[in-house]
Amino acid sequence: HPLEKKEKTADKKIESFPEPKIVVIFLSQHAGRRAKPSVRVGDKVKVGQKIGEADGFISSPIHASISGKVISIEERIHPAFQSKDLAIIIENDGGNKFDPLIQPYKDFENLPKETLLEIIRERGIVGLGGAMFPTHVKLSPPKKIDTLIVNGCECEPYLNGDNRIMIQHPKEIFVGIRIIQGISGVERVFVAVEDNKLEAITTLNKFLDKSSSVEIVSLKTKYPQGAEKVLIKRILDREVPSKGLPLDVGVVVSNIGTVFAIYQAVVEGIPLFQRVITVSGENLARPGNYWVKIG
Repeated sequence: HPLEKKEKTADKKIESFPEPKIVVIFLSQHAGRRAKPSVRVGDKVKVGQKIGEADGFISSPIHASISGKVISIEERIHPAFQSKDLAIIIENDGGNKFDPLIQPYKDFENLPKETLLEIIRERGIVGLGGAMFPTHVKLSPPKKIDTLIVNGCECEPYLNGDNRIMIQHPKEIFVGIRIIQGISGVERVFVAVEDNKLEAITTLNKFLDKSSSVEIVSLKTKYPQGAEKVLIKRILDREVPSKGLPLDVGVVVSNIGTVFAIYQAVVEGIPLFQRVITVSGENLARPGNYWVKIG
């Protein structure tokens, strides 16, 4: 197992990172087809406003992370692809004005699964564990699913974002799980957490409804414990076929950050325009865990 080096940020609460003066929001923020611009140069936008429309089923809408003016729509070097891709550039007006269309959904637990999936799609929720796969697609599998594994392992060195979400937002995590259960009809839920995150395990168990079908599973700290196939084998003793997917063995795996984003989308109406990032390492003045705006 590599050196964890999580000590500097494990106890630091999530803070808001300073507002950027300009954001460069790529229309490829997800697996699948790139979104299509839905704004023009010169348009004024608000936080959470849709600025890119999904282009097909395996695609995702994109939302503004700041309020301000669209100053350009142009190709830039995408940080993940390392090639040119289309981006929307927005200049911050400092107002932090939210889109009035962002409204909480009352009585969400009685919404049909089709409506819940549409909310998740429209709010641009994608997997935050690394793959960025559109969540509405993942929760619409072509095969029967009987188990949900919520991945809270975060086995990579330095990182504490998911750890802090579990510690600071346990109730929201369980609501997000109930939403996924309502959509998928899964019979069993396991929340997998490595045993080096004792505060997260204790906090989750404190808020766990003992009558529910959710079980908190403490796993040995080792790399790569958080890999989907490793988790499925470790918890369920099911082998995902070579070149296969978790759905091939009746499982959906969702990252803690994604489950929290589902809660925000469905309960609060908030789209995905920021995420938690751990900033850490040697020779840093302010290591910490931060809500960072996309772009």
